[in-house]
Amino acid sequence: MPETLLVSNRGQITLPASMRKHLGIEAGAALIIEECDGTLTLKPAAVLEIEYYSDEQIARWDNEDTLDEDERMRILDKLQRK
Repeated sequence: MPETLLVSNRGQITLPASMRKHLGIEAGAALIIEECDGTLTLKPAAVLEIEYYSDEQIARWDNEDTLDEDERMRILDKLQRK
């Protein structure tokens, strides 16, 4: 059901409580807004923490990898079939 929203002088809008509740949008939630042909679309965004690994960490993991080449290829083949 369409709703009319007012834009504040700071460019903010307030989503109606009933819509927030229905969609599970809580305070502080991240949303994605897209514009296409004059239509705005809001949708929930997933926020993921990104970890960065040093070259030394990656090299250590490679050295600790105990799979032989046949086992590694069998696992990769199995994963690619999914």
